[in-house]
Order: sequence, then structure tokens, then C-alpha cells
Amino acid sequence: MSKITYRKALNDALAEELTRDENVFIIGEEVAQYNGAYKVTEGLWARFGDKRVLDTPITEAAFIGLGVGASMLGLRPVIELMFWSFAYVAYDQIVNNAGCIRYMSGGRIHCPIVIRGPANGGTNVGATHSHTPESMLANNPGVKVICPATAYDAKGLMKSAIRDNDPVFVMENTLLYGETWEVPDEEYLIPLGVADVKREGADVSLIAHGRAVLTSLKAAEILASEHGVNAEVVDLRSIRPLDEEAILQSVRKTHRAVLVDENKPFCAVSAQIASMIQEKAFDDLDAPVLRVCALDAPAIYSPALEKLQLPTVERIVEKVLSIR
Repeated sequence: MSKITYRKALNDALAEELTRDENVFIIGEEVAQYNGAYKVTEGLWARFGDKRVLDTPITEAAFIGLGVGASMLGLRPVIELMFWSFAYVAYDQIVNNAGCIRYMSGGRIHCPIVIRGPANGGTNVGATHSHTPESMLANNPGVKVICPATAYDAKGLMKSAIRDNDPVFVMENTLLYGETWEVPDEEYLIPLGVADVKREGADVSLIAHGRAVLTSLKAAEILASEHGVNAEVVDLRSIRPLDEEAILQSVRKTHRAVLVDENKPFCAVSAQIASMIQEKAFDDLDAPVLRVCALDAPAIYSPALEKLQLPTVERIVEKVLSIR
């Protein structure tokens, strides 16, 4: 085991897959000589060269379209978006083309493309650079969406994403890039669609994805030490496919659920999960399913206010205590 950053885990996953499969290549803005806007691709251009790591103009529609076409011909592009907010200018390529081609070709044409980059608020870069579009993307059949919360998960999920034959969208969090975790030195994969219980508990299920998992873990510690509440923390890891059984198993054990989600509340990932729990585990609930989401407004530019806009430890603790 080695203690490495979230950024290094992603970099290692990319390097291993570039080495393993000559069909894998990386494109995006400043991913080559500049080593990536957030240094996730650091050293890869120097190691693998111009044909495997390519810089693009600032034209998301064009280079995502290029990647979709290349994947339909058997290559495996990994496309970096400087921010997932910029995906909206390529929504036709992502949803209509990448998401639909396997279905519309009767399974004869695959689209093994990975699109990755930061999808989060909390970094004081304004409303147009702070979207968390996982719920919007996951709404489309034919695509897969993952949100790793730790370096361990980031590496294992990224490797599986690159090997998958469907479009996989990787939602990373800028605030996690410099955080460190223990990661195995040997190769490993994490299957898409498998959640992970990050903390066992018996009194309430905190269900989250991405950085909200870490916020939930901090809240769980306070609940245990100051209020005697033993909270279980379930990390979804994958939004689509969604591990419904892991969620239901936790709720049937604790009989209470608080969903923590950095999406805006309207049509958020947590809204889908709340509906699913109500439909499939209603008789197991001892209290209503509650949610802690981002405040329903464009990302606030003020650093102090933006921190409060996202789910906080205090809001999670307060929400849990409200259902005791």
C-alpha cells in the first residue's frame, strides 16, 4: 500500500491503461505539454508522446465529437474537460451520439469513451464553472456516471471505466485532488455499479456520493461522539448503474435515511434515490426520507457563502437529529 493523492491515483490509472491498451488515448485542453489544468495528466505526454496524449483547441463540441467517432471505430478515448460545466456546449455529442449509438445500431456499434474532469462547486470560480451535472447525465439511458470519493475508488473506477464498452462520465471533485489515501501497489479494478459502505452503523443511513461522502463521514463522527447516534455511511460511487440493493440493505437495517447530495435539490440524484426507497422499502422506514442538498441557486461567488451553499457537517447533523 502507498499513500497517494486523488490526483496521482487518476494519473496512475491513466498511465496503466495507456500502457496496457494501445487503443487508449487522451485528448483535451492543455493535457499534453502543460500536464493538464489540474495536473492529472502530468508526465503522460512526455512518456507516451503526441499520438497518445493530444492537446485540443477550446472547442468541446469538436473534440468530444472527435472522441465519439474514434470510439465507434474501436479506439478508447479519454477526454478531459477542464470543468464539466463546459460539457453543455457538447450535449448533442454526449447524449444524442455517444448515449444512443449502441441502442440505435442494435448493439453493433459501441462507444467506449470516457469523459472526465471536475464537477463541483466550492472552489469560488463562479456559477458557470461550478456545475454538478451527474443527475442530468444519468437521466439518459445508454451512459454510465461515476463519482469517486477517494483515491482508492478513483483509480479502480477509472480503470474499469476505460475498459467499459459504453460511454462513462467521471465526475471528479477539484477539492479532492490534493487529498491522500492508502492505495494498493498492485493492480486492481472496482466494478461500475457497486456501492461501498464507508462506515457501518445501525441508527440512520447517510447515503452520498463524491465529496459529500467525506462530509457525511465527518457528520457521522460528531453524531456518534456528541449525540450517541450510530450513522452508517453508504458511498454510491456509481450513479448509473445505481447499486439499489446496497441502498435498500442499509435502509432496512437502520430504518432511517438522510441523503446527502451536492446537486441542487430539484431532480437531483437524491430525489431519484428517495423515490426508490419509498417504492421498495417503505415498510422498513421508521421516519420520512430526508435530504441535505446544495441550496437551490446558481453557485455563489463569495467563498464564505459558497461553503454554506453546499452540504455542511452542521446541516447533516441537524437533519439527522430532526428525525430521532
